[in-house]
Amino acid sequence: MPVSNSSAVCVPLTTRKPGKSWTTWSPLFPPFAEEKRSIPQPKASKVAWTNSSQLLTRTTARLLLLTCRYLWYLRLLPLWMDLPKELHSYCAPIALEFCKLLRKVVNEDGLYAWCRSTLSVLLESVSSSMGLMRTKVKGFTVQEIFPFFNELVSHLSEELDSSLYSTTSEGPSSSHFREFVAFLNPLRSAVIEQVESRILISIDYHPLYRDEIRNLHLIFDKLLHKMKNCLIRVEEILVARGSNGDEFVHSGWSQYLSILKELNGISKLYQGAEEKFWMVLRNMKASLCALIIRFSRRDDDNQWLLEHKDVTDFESRRHLVMMMFPEVKDDYEVLHEMLIDRSQLLAESFEYIARVDPESLHAGLFMEFKNEEATGPGVLREWFLLVCQAIFNPENALFLPCAYDRRRFFPNPASRMDPLHLEYFSFAGRVIALALMHKVQVGIVFDRVFFLQLAGMDISLEDIREADPCLYSSCKKILEMDAEFIDSDALGLTFVREVEELGSRTVVELCAGGKSIVVNSRNRQEYVNLLIRDRFSTSTSEQVDYFSQGFGHILSNSRLQKIFFQSLELEDLDRMLYGSESPICVDDWKAHTEYNGYKESDPQITWFWEIVREMSADQRKQLLFFWTSVKYLPVEGFRCLASRLYIYKTSEPCDYLPSSHTCFYRICFPPYPSMGEMRKRLNVITQEHIRCSFGTW
Repeated sequence: MPVSNSSAVCVPLTTRKPGKSWTTWSPLFPPFAEEKRSIPQPKASKVAWTNSSQLLTRTTARLLLLTCRYLWYLRLLPLWMDLPKELHSYCAPIALEFCKLLRKVVNEDGLYAWCRSTLSVLLESVSSSMGLMRTKVKGFTVQEIFPFFNELVSHLSEELDSSLYSTTSEGPSSSHFREFVAFLNPLRSAVIEQVESRILISIDYHPLYRDEIRNLHLIFDKLLHKMKNCLIRVEEILVARGSNGDEFVHSGWSQYLSILKELNGISKLYQGAEEKFWMVLRNMKASLCALIIRFSRRDDDNQWLLEHKDVTDFESRRHLVMMMFPEVKDDYEVLHEMLIDRSQLLAESFEYIARVDPESLHAGLFMEFKNEEATGPGVLREWFLLVCQAIFNPENALFLPCAYDRRRFFPNPASRMDPLHLEYFSFAGRVIALALMHKVQVGIVFDRVFFLQLAGMDISLEDIREADPCLYSSCKKILEMDAEFIDSDALGLTFVREVEELGSRTVVELCAGGKSIVVNSRNRQEYVNLLIRDRFSTSTSEQVDYFSQGFGHILSNSRLQKIFFQSLELEDLDRMLYGSESPICVDDWKAHTEYNGYKESDPQITWFWEIVREMSADQRKQLLFFWTSVKYLPVEGFRCLASRLYIYKTSEPCDYLPSSHTCFYRICFPPYPSMGEMRKRLNVITQEHIRCSFGTW
């Protein structure tokens, strides 16, 4: 488009009078008026060639700087990242040269910072597309990149120091950290390539990048020391204020975990550095766990933390694995709706959960029972309890309870008698994952053997103690027997196992030709190992695989299924699935209850809590279930429920039973005239057959 003469303005970039220096007209560039500069006029032949060359470089850089300032101010510089990614490798060397020129004449001004940031983005793009950075690719070298990396280390160090004691400090900036990582990754890759293998490096090693390798190690030590001081400060505040939610946390700490992650990556390069790094985190475990709960996010790479359970506690591990699930939505329109007949609970639940695309379950569930008024989260919590009871009911032949702990279950090898058994195991995996996603404790826990199978880990003799006490005892005796006695073939054992299913016995060889291999003192350990593997792995491998697949369907990324279980202790999963094993604390219950229509001093409220204290542990559970649809409390108690509890006063006649709105954690009853009348009514609603229904149309 042609430009009219009236709007066109020709602006001289420089002016010069005879015998005077070249002077920039900084008033033409308002944002940079403070940077008026005088550029020395080049001298004649009296100046040596080297001085002339240096002067020419400085002059060129200043003129280039001035021109680019003007273009940047007018937003005319090219937007590098709008270019196709395949062109980034061509743009990166240009940006590098530009940054090198700017470093000679400016010190951390806006244009230079913008150019360095652009270089970091381009460098990240080029490095990710090429894998390991090679020393001669596209003109980049470690020596050229390291100065920019050093600058960012200095920025982060200063910002870490400022975050130590100032609650108003923003701490390490996200932009500086992103640039730090962008420059670090190709440096780290180049160092690894230089030593020709991913081995630990001694700082006395003398490859091509000797100085850079030593400096990177010094930077690691420096930043680790600063992070240790920061974690100490976090712990001091934790102790002083107590871990009351987010009250002790300020935004200046938001990059701490990210910096630690990068230091972990550097530590893998140097001898002794990794142990030094994890020793700091083990000593600062409380601080680290607090930061994990407050600052780790779903889109973060938390694998480095998940692999080291010794630096985390239950709450932080739970937080990390729960972020593997999709976030439950509040919008009812996107929830997966179910309308289920109680009399056909398992079959209809199977159709609603097992027969649908897993993606449709990721937003969450909306649940109704046929011919019943109640809907919402309370009904959903009840459904989870009932369907889990049905799935793990031994009569349905999917799972078997442990002999010594009837809460613990493992897959039933005889389940194959049902042609749909594998589909039901996939359904069971989905249900358990959905219960975890919705944070519902279902009162079911897994046997250690089943847990290890889900984690893809080997099973030892000690692991089968609860699942099969008889087999455990027999194997233990075989391993402890006198060698001469077992070599005498007094036991008459060979490498086979007898299997009994539905009244019929079959013999299974533990290895090829097992019937002819006699167990002796030399092979008894192998015999025990094969026996355990066949009993707990081979015989239920399909069931476990299908359960795992179903569980993975609910995760944001199904490939994380094994990592989910590997990241937890069995006791962690117990707490997440079963909840608290302690008796319900009435004082805790009362402290988390509010009143509407009643006052705490009213006689009805006094009577109510006295009656609750007199109840048995099971009656309290049934009352809580009637009130909230929560039968098993979280391990932290009432404070971790989705809401406080409420007692509402109603105007109904005093011969009415209490009612509840489980979605709102609300129980309602009229002002009973006596403690005896109230006790009668509460005894009715805490009976087993009452608590499983919430009314009809």
